[in-house]
Amino acid sequence: MDNRTSFRLEPTGLELRFRRATLAAREWLTPSYVRVRLQGPELTGFRSLGADDHLRLFFPEGAPETVDDLRAAPNREYTPLAWGEDWLEIEFAIHGDPADGTAGVAAAWAATAPVGAVAGVGGPRGSKVLTGRPDAWLLAGDETAVPAMRRFAQAMDADAVGSIHVEVTDAAHALPIDAPAGVRVEQVHRGTGPAGVALAARLDALTAEDRPTGSVFGFVAAEQSIVKPGRALLLDRWSLAPEQMIVKGYWKRAEMEYHAPH
Repeated sequence: MDNRTSFRLEPTGLELRFRRATLAAREWLTPSYVRVRLQGPELTGFRSLGADDHLRLFFPEGAPETVDDLRAAPNREYTPLAWGEDWLEIEFAIHGDPADGTAGVAAAWAATAPVGAVAGVGGPRGSKVLTGRPDAWLLAGDETAVPAMRRFAQAMDADAVGSIHVEVTDAAHALPIDAPAGVRVEQVHRGTGPAGVALAARLDALTAEDRPTGSVFGFVAAEQSIVKPGRALLLDRWSLAPEQMIVKGYWKRAEMEYHAPH
């Protein structure tokens, strides 16, 4: 099989819309990872075609009186996890302490905003849609990439094979991902080490002999330092074509405004 033709990532534009929603519920999945549900009639028609899509969330103080007020609020980018007729779910990794301001505006809102708090939702403006079927999968990321990896796993069929590597602090912070039986999910513990270092070491340990046969889709996303070891594995040792992979730094240390461009 030609490993360049069994699947592809197809750029697809979406109508860019701005929506108003309110916080309907939150669920803590670990002590530092929370899923929130936004709800509101303006979410009707929301679409996200690619697992790696980004939307921009706006976090105002109080209830903004106008759309312009809502658009002017602090904002950050996130991957939509799931949605329905009038609701949208997003997952947040909480870094720092919301009580003392070290968590950042988005994490503080996700952790502490009262039910009914207003948020703005912009986008996604476009998608990279995976069409066709990879012969095998390699997904690797930290907490910020878990929503995308959950969505990729949902797209796998029952016969899918491969591996998913999730970097978390320790067993108490594990983030399981439902995947077919042939896809191994591994929690990579970083302990007190810097984010991304343990995941980079795990990728560095994979050799050319570990490459699955056939057409492999690779997705690697975590702190910006993961880009170099991700490309070294997928491009150099596994010889994947650039169109068969996504490698991104989803965030940068000490740069709360940064999020990888779609």
